[in-house]
Amino acid sequence: MNNTTIAAISTARASAGISVIRISGDEAIMIANKIFQSKSGKQLSEMKGYTCALGYALSNGELIDECIATVFRAPHSYTGEDVVEISCHGGVYVTTRVLRALYDAGAQAAQAGEFTKRAFLNGKLDLIEAESVMDIISSRSKASSRAALNVKEGALSKRINQIKDELMDRAAHLNAWADYPEEDIPAVENTALIDALKVSQIQLEQIVRSYDNGRILKDGIDTVIAGRPNVGKSTLMNLLAGFDKSIVTSVAGTTRDIVEESVALDDLVLNLSDTAGIRETGDVIESIGVDKARSKLQSASLILCVFDSSGSLTEDDLSIIKMVEDTPAVAILNKSDLPSLIDKERLKEHFTEIIPMSAKNADGVNELIEAIKKVCAVGNIDSSNALIYNERQRSLTMKTISCVKEAIEALDMGFTLDAVTVLIEEAIGYLCELTGERVTDEVIDKVFHQFCVGK
Repeated sequence: MNNTTIAAISTARASAGISVIRISGDEAIMIANKIFQSKSGKQLSEMKGYTCALGYALSNGELIDECIATVFRAPHSYTGEDVVEISCHGGVYVTTRVLRALYDAGAQAAQAGEFTKRAFLNGKLDLIEAESVMDIISSRSKASSRAALNVKEGALSKRINQIKDELMDRAAHLNAWADYPEEDIPAVENTALIDALKVSQIQLEQIVRSYDNGRILKDGIDTVIAGRPNVGKSTLMNLLAGFDKSIVTSVAGTTRDIVEESVALDDLVLNLSDTAGIRETGDVIESIGVDKARSKLQSASLILCVFDSSGSLTEDDLSIIKMVEDTPAVAILNKSDLPSLIDKERLKEHFTEIIPMSAKNADGVNELIEAIKKVCAVGNIDSSNALIYNERQRSLTMKTISCVKEAIEALDMGFTLDAVTVLIEEAIGYLCELTGERVTDEVIDKVFHQFCVGK
């Protein structure tokens, strides 16, 4: 890590109440001093950590804005370095002028994720915790925010380190027993070693199983609203989105393309796609929309299958039911404010969750949310558990499991303990790469390149 002092805007570049510019590095306080003049006359260099001063940001003696400077002394800061955060009035022009003044005073432009990267390199965070910072920023629901924060606070790292410590104890025993035969070191018992490795394997597999839950909380559920024309798909889309996203008319076939919107419902995020009504049609343009709808159904993780409860099931309805039978789906009996004529018993043969709704009157939303949780098996996701969020974490955990399995198989097949030791040490290496204890510069750069500037 170079020793330059970096600066960047850490809040959104937009009109707002305040903006925050962060400076970090050995010369952070000195550089901030050059552009900040406190009302009390006190220099930032004279201030203790975790203290603030009210004053002005200046550029070549010209007043830019009234602001507050907060001083953080190393190592008790986010990055582990001296840090100054300048809070000025929000707005693109003012914020950019303050940042430019810091550059003129000697600060360098921060790269994407460089503040968090420095926190990692200075031992303030491990790599798993660092990755969770971006997950916190991008959270779209209470559950995803809570889960990401738990990872940031070390929930996943603690579980990984416990498994790693257990494997390191086994590897140390194996090495000591092999290298110092003259010492009074207990012999390695194959049965006990296999049992211990199986425990580690089970724990790692539990972590891997959390990946799907982590992705659901982070990325949401790809959800398609499907049904024949005029059953209320677009009305449902607008209800869930909270505004008129799709065109709603009494004319069948109004929706001819896929309309998409991401919505947060309770602790769920649904990536909704409102599709064209599926039916046989001679209209060339509408048929293109129908083909797109059928294609979208094949890639969906969840289907909200909408039926008009005020009428009987049609051939188009039955055709749609066949299309969705291999995908988690909720049957929505729309227009529940009208007398019901639909064959519910026949629907029960194909759907485990059937929800009466009136999308027009906004009735039945809470029941729909609970049905979605049951169908997608997300009702029991505990966001306080250690969840893995990305493919890097999943891949390294899978590689660790593979090594542990091979070590167990090697013991069962009577291989030498040297071979078993190599496999256990390889598993430890993957866990160290997971937490960032042993990791290449290329991996570090790839992780933090995904961050935005200022984080």
